[in-house]
Amino acid sequence: MIDTDQIRADTPATSRLAYLHNAGAALMPTPVVAAMKQHIDLEAEIGGYAAADRESDRLEAVYRSVAHLLNAASDEIALVENATVAWQMAFYALPFRAGDRILTAEAEYAANYVAFLQVAKRTGAVIDVVPSDAGGELDIRALERMIDNRVKLIAITWVPTNGGLVNPAAAIGKIARAHGIPYLLDACQAVGQMEVDVEAIGCDMLSATGRKFLRGPRGTGFLYVRRALLQQLEPPMIDHFAAPWISRDQYRLRDDARRFETWENNYAARLGLGAAVDYALAIGLGPIEQRCRLLADRLRSGLGAISGIRLRDLGRAPGAIVSFTLDGCEAEAMVSSAAAAGITIGVSDPSSTRIDAEVRALPVVARASPHYYNTEAEIDRLVAHVAALAPR
Repeated sequence: MIDTDQIRADTPATSRLAYLHNAGAALMPTPVVAAMKQHIDLEAEIGGYAAADRESDRLEAVYRSVAHLLNAASDEIALVENATVAWQMAFYALPFRAGDRILTAEAEYAANYVAFLQVAKRTGAVIDVVPSDAGGELDIRALERMIDNRVKLIAITWVPTNGGLVNPAAAIGKIARAHGIPYLLDACQAVGQMEVDVEAIGCDMLSATGRKFLRGPRGTGFLYVRRALLQQLEPPMIDHFAAPWISRDQYRLRDDARRFETWENNYAARLGLGAAVDYALAIGLGPIEQRCRLLADRLRSGLGAISGIRLRDLGRAPGAIVSFTLDGCEAEAMVSSAAAAGITIGVSDPSSTRIDAEVRALPVVARASPHYYNTEAEIDRLVAHVAALAPR
């Protein structure tokens, strides 16, 4: 059972805002803010190097916390500046040649897809988009049919940025494992709102951010790389932390996932990330997922009853991102109007998921993303506000 009152007490802004923009950047709880402030104060008192030395045990514990969150081993975790860096370090470590195929989904995120395009331009690799099924999820049967010996990577976004779709990550993992194909999963919008178990999913690499549903600070992210694949990957860029310089003409890559890191880091932000992970684990990702889905379902139901609203979410069991449009009212105008009323939501531009947006002729959509610290009353406030904007 989630203690909503205590969690809201740990989130002071909830007394002023109905904050429903957690797919953008969630509100940090006070333990996260305190962890960061304390380390910054320590750096100011004794210097950055000495502060890192003094807090080395707590900094090391962040790896264990992230590993626990994902059901991974701590040596399979790299801590980096953001989810994009995490994803890029994994993707660009993979070797591609002319004719190699990359399989991805219709709702793939723009940052990932432009990287596919760059590698295709450089190497002659081919990008093949797996079609969606009738429910809007990646079509597992189509994926199976598309497998051949030229497929060198399956890379998908688990929960797209533009709506509540939850792609069948574990079913994809079974196919990837059966065929021995590396599987890279963008879990940016999934981590923090649902249970994530890399063993159950079967992914070889997973990238995520701290700032979204995990409620950590901006400028934090992490990468999971399965130990069995790790030794086969050389990062696209290294420094003397990732690969110690052991003789004049030789370096040696680290044996763990920290080969994807660099020496200099924002240690205050790392401690904030660790506090955010520990906070979520203490509540329990199972109860968090239940609460998120309950609130999102309530929001979809309420919005769906408004004349002129079009819900834009796909999937059989959508998650905690609710996308919608209102006839006669631009998404940006809805966001501005809601903000004036003390309700924070966001938008998703078609360019962020271009293939899906073109297939469905999507305009800019409004995007509300409730989290476990939200209340039913806040959901109803947004519904009432949008209803007041609807054409009569």
